Amino acid sequence: MNDRPIGIDLFAGAGGMSLGFEQAGFDIAAAVELDPIHAAAHHFNFPATSVIARSVVGLSGDEVRALAGIGRRSVDVVFGGPPCQGFSLIGQRMLDDPRNLLVKEFVRLVAELKAKTFVFENVKGLTIGDHRRFLDTLIAAFGDAGYRVRVPWRVLNARDYGVPQDRERVFLLGARRGFALPSYPEPTTTLDDHLFGTSGKRRTPTCAEALSDVPDAESYPELLDSDTAEIREWVASTRYARECRCARKQAWHFGYPRIWRPNLLTASMRTVHTDISRRRFAATRPGETEPISRFFKLHPDGVCSTLRAGTDSARGAFTSPRPIHYAFPRCVTVREMARLHGYPDWFRFHVTKWHGGRQVGNSVPPPLARAVADAILEALRVESIRPDRKIALGDPELLSMGMAQAAEFWQVPVPIGRRDRKNGLHKRRQSEIEDSLRAGGRNR
Repeated sequence: MNDRPIGIDLFAGAGGMSLGFEQAGFDIAAAVELDPIHAAAHHFNFPATSVIARSVVGLSGDEVRALAGIGRRSVDVVFGGPPCQGFSLIGQRMLDDPRNLLVKEFVRLVAELKAKTFVFENVKGLTIGDHRRFLDTLIAAFGDAGYRVRVPWRVLNARDYGVPQDRERVFLLGARRGFALPSYPEPTTTLDDHLFGTSGKRRTPTCAEALSDVPDAESYPELLDSDTAEIREWVASTRYARECRCARKQAWHFGYPRIWRPNLLTASMRTVHTDISRRRFAATRPGETEPISRFFKLHPDGVCSTLRAGTDSARGAFTSPRPIHYAFPRCVTVREMARLHGYPDWFRFHVTKWHGGRQVGNSVPPPLARAVADAILEALRVESIRPDRKIALGDPELLSMGMAQAAEFWQVPVPIGRRDRKNGLHKRRQSEIEDSLRAGGRNR
């Protein structure tokens, strides 16, 4: 760590928000992530960050400081999005409901770390109907903890910040009393031809601009059994593609350049489709939904619909459908999903399509996170510092671990939950919360 401001990522996943905040000029001192497989992917991409592979439940601010090695240094921002499944809206004390405990833990850790600012993000659904009461309760909880929140809160769409995807999330921006309250970032790109070029806005990249240079995975037989193939020649033909390829120094923004192999096509394990499916995919018009599979087909001149993650094994191991490529009769690869999400090509995901797709779909698009991080820096009146060193990526074995192997790597229990089919409760999460409360917050 150096004189760059410090950020801590809670519910970090593979690191979409970590990357955006690093690109803005933050050092990510610690990333907390319960899922060992996601924690391993984060460790691969951010080897200088202390990854804490455990729940936030019972994790103290002092423990985070010790594990991050930051001592008593000021924490400039804490950011993250607690899992949104199962929020309870019952009663006047909603944050005391076990289903909302992870949100309450987020507030607690922000306060214990004495963070100057925080960023809370979550699904747009929290702004609709009765869920708005939950946001009001959450804002009040931050107030009780000594933090002001920028109101009215806003829903931000990734497509307005240079991402070729229509993806809306609600963000709460806050600051400890005595520090300036961050403002929301203004859009940097637009889909509207009438606004193009005004106020410095660029046109939002299209699906074709994001994917046209990516080699077709079906041209490489090795991708039937692997997620990686070596490419002899790879020419980025659009501004967006050159950004993803990190073809110029500015593409790293204020993040640490990674030592990587640009000639490798990664996260591209192929999906085997039947001839019947291929005919249906080919017959579907771009921008429309294939009627049998209900898969959306990308339009080359449009943006992608919201990429979703599906569910983990505790909630049925449902794989959310990936869209159909606009030019090929197949679903997009994880790498192509990553392009549509704003990830650079050096960023790696788990080798399987299921875990890799979840890691992309669960994450905040890095360009959107970077725009929010820029707003935090402006409130803190901190100038971004371009780092003077490169970072080597981690051991590729981190990206191929199964759940048991990843749990063993982190020396934590295998976090595979059981689903109660009668009432849908996630038993592992409930028992984890109950055990932590019985242990007086010392549960690891």
